[in-house]
Amino acid sequence: MPEVTASHYPPGTPCWIDLMAPDQQAALDFYRDLLGWQGEVGSPEFGGYAVCTLNGKPVAGIMKAQPMQEGDPMPPTVWTTYLASTDADATQKAIAAAGGTVMFPVMDVGTIGRMLVAADPTGAVFGVWQPVDFWGAQVVNEPGALTWNELHTPDLAAAGAFYQKAVGLSSVPMEGMDDYHSMNVGDRSVGGMTTMGESAPPGAPPHWLTYFSVDDTDSTVDALIRAGGNVLVPPFDFVAGRMSVVTDPQGAVFAVIKAAPM
Repeated sequence: MPEVTASHYPPGTPCWIDLMAPDQQAALDFYRDLLGWQGEVGSPEFGGYAVCTLNGKPVAGIMKAQPMQEGDPMPPTVWTTYLASTDADATQKAIAAAGGTVMFPVMDVGTIGRMLVAADPTGAVFGVWQPVDFWGAQVVNEPGALTWNELHTPDLAAAGAFYQKAVGLSSVPMEGMDDYHSMNVGDRSVGGMTTMGESAPPGAPPHWLTYFSVDDTDSTVDALIRAGGNVLVPPFDFVAGRMSVVTDPQGAVFAVIKAAPM
């Protein structure tokens, strides 16, 4: 699970998530009703970026999707996972050296931090966040908040080698699960990695899947359906709890889970 340590995340740990959606206000309303978030369109200085909160603490960002330049296609409606870094420039160089592709080079985000967006060699897109005044999600592993980040990739070995070199995430096979690896910072599991499976929509590219903790998976999925979302994988029980893979009304894929008692 993601781990908040004092006021930082250890390098390599998923530390923030954000959504790019064509209708930003509709997304804000949907996640407010589904997960209990509060958020509003932000200042023009930051492109209207909305920082959503849960019980007054930041949990995720939502921004309006728009083409990079006039005539470009709209970007996909997706949740992006950001990995913590203490030096975004050095991480950018490590990503390139390890065979990744830098999509949006390091940029300053006001005084709150520095970021970049890249793709690993198998095609999965992720972000990197170097905190300055803002260090990431301040609520995790609670209902309504981020609880897990999972890479879906066609090549476990290539992806594992890349993330080890680029951000220091080690890949450790899970006992009894040939196609599932834990992604570790030191000896702590902070995420997972699995082969592309049935949970992904047909034709979906490699990707990072965001999991949100909920009190009741079935009732959350029922509410999502009533709000116009879709179910890709109906609720099911497994060793970690009861989960479902869904999309919001604008097509962004995510998972909800009620974790099994520890």
